Amino acid sequence: MASLSLPAALADNGRLIATGGASSLEGAAGGGITPWAVLSGYGEQHEWGATAFATTVDLPDYRLDVAGLALAYDNRVEVSFARQRFDLGTLVHKLNLPDDHLGQDVLGVKVRLFGDVIYDRLPQVSLGLQYKHQNTFDIPRLVGAKRDSDVEGYLAASRLFMGAAFGYNVLVNGGLRYSRANETGLLGFGGDRRYRRSLLKEGSVALLFNPRWALGVEYREKPDNLSFAGESDWADVFLAYFPSKHVSFVLAYARLGEIATLDNQNGTYLSVQGSF
Repeated sequence: MASLSLPAALADNGRLIATGGASSLEGAAGGGITPWAVLSGYGEQHEWGATAFATTVDLPDYRLDVAGLALAYDNRVEVSFARQRFDLGTLVHKLNLPDDHLGQDVLGVKVRLFGDVIYDRLPQVSLGLQYKHQNTFDIPRLVGAKRDSDVEGYLAASRLFMGAAFGYNVLVNGGLRYSRANETGLLGFGGDRRYRRSLLKEGSVALLFNPRWALGVEYREKPDNLSFAGESDWADVFLAYFPSKHVSFVLAYARLGEIATLDNQNGTYLSVQGSF
């Protein structure tokens, strides 16, 4: 998440605490379900920063486990990698599926174009690209997906407004994504209903209570490319805790809606990140 306050005691040894963000499900720095314009780690000019994370999302009929890492240099460019495993749970027996899980690898790069989340008059704006490869394509092919890999792009802008809500700091992030990923790519890319990419909206707002705690919401628009099932937009309410620059925790209630014919897939999200 973005910086929570400006006390000098929390700004020693580089950037302010929490300015490296948490880790998204696809590995880039930001919130849980959306990347933000911030970069991972705490490296400043001509310095390196790095993060490693593990995330689990527990839903009524599914479970998503993600592990990954990110490396940033000069507070300018970030490279990330995430490996996702989506356990299909009850759907395996219901539909007699050939696999009990779906897997995906995500390789990302993000570049800060201009601005700063705190110090500049302009918001921090970053451009990202993600190469995604679906590793278990038999099921996505059966339900109408056209590709097992693809590249998508996103543009994100983040800004911290000091004392904007009853004296508390507020971080606002907005983004646009150009993608044809089905369920973020876990069900492949493009489909029998729609093959071309869509321009999708996403955003986050976080209320920063003090230098270590943040409460916020996120939203991510999704495409609807496959005729066999609807695809719901995603949203969550999260609580983030940053005890130090080296570790952070994010707990959320995620509303993911319909996934692969099963509705009401709403559950808990927990992520742990180490930063350097």
